[in-house]
Amino acid sequence: MKKLLKTFFGLMLSLLMVSCFQQKEYYVFTSFHEPATDGLRFLYSEDGIHWDSIPGTWLKPTIGKQKVLRDPSIVRTPDGMFRLVWTTSWKGDRGFGYAESRDLKTWSEPRFVGVMADTSTVNVWAPELFYDPETRQAMVVWASCVPDAGFDVGEEEVHNNHRLYYVTTRDFERFSETRLLLDPGFSCIDATIFKRNQGEYVMVLKDNTRPERNLKVSFAKNPEGPWSAPSPSFTGFKTEGPTVVEADSGYVVYYDDYNNKRYGAAYTKDFIDFQDYSDVISVPPLHKHGTVFKAPASVVEGLLGE
Repeated sequence: MKKLLKTFFGLMLSLLMVSCFQQKEYYVFTSFHEPATDGLRFLYSEDGIHWDSIPGTWLKPTIGKQKVLRDPSIVRTPDGMFRLVWTTSWKGDRGFGYAESRDLKTWSEPRFVGVMADTSTVNVWAPELFYDPETRQAMVVWASCVPDAGFDVGEEEVHNNHRLYYVTTRDFERFSETRLLLDPGFSCIDATIFKRNQGEYVMVLKDNTRPERNLKVSFAKNPEGPWSAPSPSFTGFKTEGPTVVEADSGYVVYYDDYNNKRYGAAYTKDFIDFQDYSDVISVPPLHKHGTVFKAPASVVEGLLGE
């Protein structure tokens, strides 16, 4: 009995020590300010609802035809590395920017990753990172307009008729061939993928056709598809750049409400029914299209100079 009690208390002490040494994490929101020439910015939050700006810029745009840093997306891979991709130009580039860091302060030399071979490609917009521990690989998803691809134009112009594409990678040195991820029959951009459970994936995307300009949801059992037909919209006119945060016992979808020049949000528990959360969240002004990830407190405090 004494041996059993000794073992029990030893296990409890070990669990207590692990709990004590687990480092606090913050939510971090990537950001940029128009005209996207000054560089990468961050916001941070303890609860994923109320946000504060981190002063300064942390990576200057130096690559691409227009040398901008728009739509920054970051994931942290199991090796502790923060991986960043971004839009390098409005038009003319057939790839995206890539850099990596261990502390969000010091970054590797920016690298241009070419992904679109079709010479009629107009752009590569809003590359978004998704890392799946189940497959141990990352996906980069983006929107491109490829006039020669022959997609239905509908109410959109041929040079603004986007579809979603992706590549996969395990090491960010070698990337798969580019594949079509989703052709919903209309122009779509700004896709973000979120894993709810094993075999249960959600994509939030923007319907970019002129009468819509709003956000919709698609579902899949595998991040590479096939994806369901997009849902009816759950946001108003002229909303884009979604990112999903698990908070308040559910999910908060943040988006750029550029019609009202502010950040908006919608709350859901199932990605079917949504309620407006825009008056619940607080996001500093000038913040533009980014993504949310978690970082250790020591990293965030380093950015804050603490």
